[in-house]
Amino acid sequence: MPKRVDHEERRTQIAEALIRVAGRRGLHAVGMRDVAAEAGVSLRLVQYYFETKEKLLYYGLQHLTRRFTERVTLRLAAAGPDPGPRATTEALLLASLPIDEESRTFHLVYTSYSILSVTDEALAAQPFIDNPDAAENAVAGLIARAQASGSADPDIDCRMEAISLLAMAATLGTSVLVGQRGPESAIAVLRHHLDRIFTTVGTTASGTTTG
Repeated sequence: MPKRVDHEERRTQIAEALIRVAGRRGLHAVGMRDVAAEAGVSLRLVQYYFETKEKLLYYGLQHLTRRFTERVTLRLAAAGPDPGPRATTEALLLASLPIDEESRTFHLVYTSYSILSVTDEALAAQPFIDNPDAAENAVAGLIARAQASGSADPDIDCRMEAISLLAMAATLGTSVLVGQRGPESAIAVLRHHLDRIFTTVGTTASGTTTG
């Protein structure tokens, strides 16, 4: 009997090849033939599943987002059964920093997508982020939850802090990527700001009692 083909598995194989090539050469330089060679399949097979480069790129972006979600989930699992708002926020932010080969590729390719979506009309016609406020809402919700339990500064603006943290993580990621600073320095900066936000009522970030 002929082997049954798992079409979703095949699409994932091709998307993984796209991400690997883009991580080495940049997304703008990647063609469907390059992806086919990396995946070990024919160009016709890549065209069968995706028809155009734009469709391949969009599927690759969705796959990249799924991989990021899995990365966050693994970090949360490592933090324990009930990590709390602070640890959850830290896991979300650190998952996007290029501190190892996988996260470096994620940051590089995701940044390439954002730049390409500005100049490529076909890609720009697709939603770059399906739910653009998801991360912001999640972090703001975590800070609000910590405020309610007394483990975050009650006077801060949850939304503004969430926006600031996410923008900071993205900028720090780029600075690591280009060699401006090391991963340890970027992590220290993020934790410094998390310490400022997630503080017990009546206690400063350094642990001294106030009042």
